[in-house]
Amino acid sequence: MEQVDYAKVVRSQYRALVKSATERGADKEDLALIKKAYKVAEDAHKDVRRKSGEPYITHPLAVAQIVSQEIGLGAQSIAAALMHDVIEDSEYTRADLDRMFGSNVAYIVEGLTKIQGIFDMQTSMQSENFRKLLVSISDDVRVVLIKMADRLHNMR
Repeated sequence: MEQVDYAKVVRSQYRALVKSATERGADKEDLALIKKAYKVAEDAHKDVRRKSGEPYITHPLAVAQIVSQEIGLGAQSIAAALMHDVIEDSEYTRADLDRMFGSNVAYIVEGLTKIQGIFDMQTSMQSENFRKLLVSISDDVRVVLIKMADRLHNMR
């Protein structure tokens, strides 16, 4: 069986994300925000593996790529997508993200953490009621769009 060079896979995913963001108009400041978010996510998920055996960081990178390339959201949303599991799965807090990235990005990440709790609790809800619940708990549609990208990547 061939050994996969996951470091190479992760670098390739990150380069593809930067390329996608750049093609959609990201400037140097946007790219710096994305890189900073990537570094936080990388730190938060270091030494964690997915069930497939690949490093966990491949998942937030894939979600961020969907957010950028397929949904067309901007740098703050890409940064939030990269960190969508950071509060839930690491020592980073909302206050940390607020301080490091500002209130908009921190708000989105916190919203994603709250939605995750609802996904876990309400798996048997009818889809229309579930949709209404998601829309009602989020003042920022980006939270719902990023959660959809997260679910899409998990289904793929």
